[in-house]
Amino acid sequence: MIAVDEGEALAVTDDEDGIGNYEWSPNGKQVAFIKADPDTANDKSLKERYGAFSVEENAYRQNHLWLINIDYDSLPLAGSMPCYKTNNDVVTSGCVQLPKAKRLTSGDFSVGNFSWNPTSSNIGFTRLANPLPAFGISANVAMVDVLSRQVITLIFSPSPDNFECWSPDGKQLVYSSFGNDTNAYFYKNNPLYLYNMNTKGSIRILANVDEDINVIDWTVAGLWFSALQKTKSGVFLYAPSTGLIRQIPTSIDIVGSASFAKQGNQVLMLGRNYSDLNEIYTANMEGNAFSAVNKLTMYTQQVQPWNTPVNEVVQWKSKDGATIEGILLKPRNYNPAKKYPLLVVIHGGPTGVDRPDPIPAYVYPIMQWCEKGALVLRVNYRGSAGYGEKFRSLNVNNLGVGDMWDVMSGVDFLAKKEMINTSRMGCMGWSQGGYISAFITTHTNAFKAISVWAGISNWVTYYVSTDITPFTPQYLQATPWADPLVYQKTSPMTTINMAKTPTLIQHGELDRRVPISNAYELFRGLQDNKVPSKLIVYKGFGHGIGKPKERLAAV
Repeated sequence: MIAVDEGEALAVTDDEDGIGNYEWSPNGKQVAFIKADPDTANDKSLKERYGAFSVEENAYRQNHLWLINIDYDSLPLAGSMPCYKTNNDVVTSGCVQLPKAKRLTSGDFSVGNFSWNPTSSNIGFTRLANPLPAFGISANVAMVDVLSRQVITLIFSPSPDNFECWSPDGKQLVYSSFGNDTNAYFYKNNPLYLYNMNTKGSIRILANVDEDINVIDWTVAGLWFSALQKTKSGVFLYAPSTGLIRQIPTSIDIVGSASFAKQGNQVLMLGRNYSDLNEIYTANMEGNAFSAVNKLTMYTQQVQPWNTPVNEVVQWKSKDGATIEGILLKPRNYNPAKKYPLLVVIHGGPTGVDRPDPIPAYVYPIMQWCEKGALVLRVNYRGSAGYGEKFRSLNVNNLGVGDMWDVMSGVDFLAKKEMINTSRMGCMGWSQGGYISAFITTHTNAFKAISVWAGISNWVTYYVSTDITPFTPQYLQATPWADPLVYQKTSPMTTINMAKTPTLIQHGELDRRVPISNAYELFRGLQDNKVPSKLIVYKGFGHGIGKPKERLAAV
């Protein structure tokens, strides 16, 4: 904790394993936080006896809620240090005793997202069988009473049920649920419901919003949420009493997150316009509208002198007539009379979305490529978020195939406009974008070189080893044992003998989302077919690269 007006920060927890999410109680007297259960004496005994081993789908520690009571009189925030244990002794001289945390939930389940009831008497949360990603389908909505510690499960269905937020009076809550539909939650819109604490009944809300709904907050003005709108995102206000939905103008192209003041009369937003970096904005509430939108930060100023690319949203028709959008990046000195080399960068997800961005970056130096005289196309292929549920469903049973249509039709679109030199093209992507790049590697010779980063090469290999097992049967509508043909149709390895394009493969050694067996399979297939190829393995990393030296190596 730190006082707003003065003083030094004071630690209020000292946990060896750290803590997860935390939240102040509305009355400011307690903090709730999530902590993983420690190893039991039996766990430690097994490790000592048998060494390092784990039982698949049993290697986890449950996450539970804990409480800290905050006594401001006993916690001076300036000039005092907390007491820490040193060699099992508590240092007490000239320090402040840390408040003792008390366990709130226990049992064979795991706590996901949570939020205090406005009355500060109970906490609503998502209850999971365990914290493993593949078991998200087990999610239910529960509530724990702060005094009695009694846990009550309020919503339970065969599909994931997730707690969202409370009403201002604490008498209703919002949750998402797919009901009995257990085979589509990766790509369908998230249905929202209101649960009445008195009647114990639920009603569906916002059913006519054709996108995933991100609940922001519920204030006296109504239920606030954001939703993607193609390459933009908007802020909306829903009135539960009338069912009226209004989009609230913000003057910001992309609102990433928002937070309301306790009284609901002010809002803080993190977002950006197409040509900017993320900035922090504030606005006042007047009636049901924002006023006096004010930008607090000036981060974009640091890149204004840079030679950033020009971003343009472009649109074309795919092979099957679907309308596809993409972001075309051009050098600032773009000459329409010239044909440029083209680099295609494909996002992951598949429910990601690319937007205009002055400095798009991960491991691909897109800005520098444009500066050196290339065009870059970022494709919002079928399955991308922001274009509605029907569009997100277009690659169901059609992974890779339809995605490649969208990429290659975008290349054809630029070629017909005589903007690109089709003999000088490269393609790349990460995760699902890596999969699409691998699919293109084994289906076309249009590119001079392809880079596959953390991509899937064989859906059977992926299905049996990923940590999100339900993903593949949802998109391919079957297990490989029930329908091997759809797995063959959509796997790059099926057509590995057609591959000729030089391919760079990059993968994290410990990737659980897309296990590295996919990289080895693609590499061996390319090598056996005498295709110039190289596999780079990043030691100790998972699905992403999070340290500077390895990021530099990836670039």
